[in-house]
Amino acid sequence: MAHWRILAVDDEPVNLEIIAEILDSPDYTLDMAEDGAAAWQRLHSGAYDLLILDRMMPRMDGMELLRRLKADARFNALPVIMQTAASSPDQVREGLEAGAYYYLAKPYEPRTLSAIVRSALEEIAERRSAERQEETHRMVFGLAQRCEFAFRTLEEAQRLASFFSVLCPDPGSAGLGLTELLVNAVEHGNLGISYTEKSRLRFDDAWEAEIQRRLQLPELASRVAKVVFQRESDALVFIVTDQGAGFDWTHYLEFDPARACDPNGRGIAMARLMAFSSLEYQGCGNVAVARIQLAK
Repeated sequence: MAHWRILAVDDEPVNLEIIAEILDSPDYTLDMAEDGAAAWQRLHSGAYDLLILDRMMPRMDGMELLRRLKADARFNALPVIMQTAASSPDQVREGLEAGAYYYLAKPYEPRTLSAIVRSALEEIAERRSAERQEETHRMVFGLAQRCEFAFRTLEEAQRLASFFSVLCPDPGSAGLGLTELLVNAVEHGNLGISYTEKSRLRFDDAWEAEIQRRLQLPELASRVAKVVFQRESDALVFIVTDQGAGFDWTHYLEFDPARACDPNGRGIAMARLMAFSSLEYQGCGNVAVARIQLAK
């Protein structure tokens, strides 16, 4: 099992104590800093997997630290959970667009932070797995012009995302975006898990068990999703199709501050912003077409 190193940053000692109590687990090593300046120093002295960051602090506030992180190649992939009482829609949007992975409004329930931390670390693990396989796949699969795969489980979706990411100019970002699309095709598409259901399952740490249960249901067991890869002269195109009822995708292409504190629901917007040159949905929403432009 992976062991994770987390840095929590807050100028209020009682808030750091609360975070330490919530994340008291043998799976985590938790370090603390009292403001952004102290956190910046700590980040240079050790490797962290996740940053829990307060927004309003003396010396260097959370937004300034976030801007520094995203401008520095050493830290721009570090996931940041911003937790603060500044939770107006404009403030939430500002934090998300600056690069915060999640925006957690104070006060929050302990299980909310736990669920968001688990979700962030799961995505980190998926990304690192993709990066480990990148060089192995790159040379052979870089010759592909068109290919099609069928899949039905989360593991298959994640492996395919890793496989395709090595064909892309930025495998890290592409891997995250493709994972989002392929996993969505399984859980939301073929298995019919709604946004609200996934939020509840994440909070209860029951998401994976529910996925496995639905995969065994007679009415769902035969459903498959497909991903088609096409290499064009100036772009890589990925077409992901599932056999579900579709969804109203128009609500998920942009960051929605109303969903900022949920443990899910921002993946499509993040994929569109960070991984793909364009992302559109067709039909009833059960076909996603993602394009990655190639440098001329």
